[in-house]
Amino acid sequence: MLKFWVIVIFVLVLDQGSKLVVQRLLDPGLSVPVAGEILRLTYVLNPGGAFGILGDRPHILLGVGLLALVLALAVLPRIIRVGYTWPAGLLFGGALGNLIDRVRFGRVIDFIDLGFWPVFNLADTAIVAGSILLALLVLRRDKDQRGEQHGHP
Repeated sequence: MLKFWVIVIFVLVLDQGSKLVVQRLLDPGLSVPVAGEILRLTYVLNPGGAFGILGDRPHILLGVGLLALVLALAVLPRIIRVGYTWPAGLLFGGALGNLIDRVRFGRVIDFIDLGFWPVFNLADTAIVAGSILLALLVLRRDKDQRGEQHGHP
């Protein structure tokens, strides 16, 4: 359980710290090149979810976020017991980082701009990484279980 909380705190510190730096250095809407046109820092206040979904209904996003975190805490011991500590920590930390923004500002601070994708933040990155890792672990576990059923170790 300790490993889970270390991951969550690490994600939160990186996410909230990076957002604080962006708030102090940039004005909303301002964009600064970091690596030419490949990577820019663009300060965006996103009222919606992924891709701006439900931007006109922030209370729904806040409620869904709170419910998701409560449900995750309820099943946390089982998640950790089956070996999903890393993806759970990344997902929980990312969700908590964006939820903190919603509570504090009514919207989420985004700033990583790749030009070809909507602007996002480190909490979003943790959520995507956690989702991919979870999918890989579930697929590997499923493959291992099928192999054992067919007499393969």
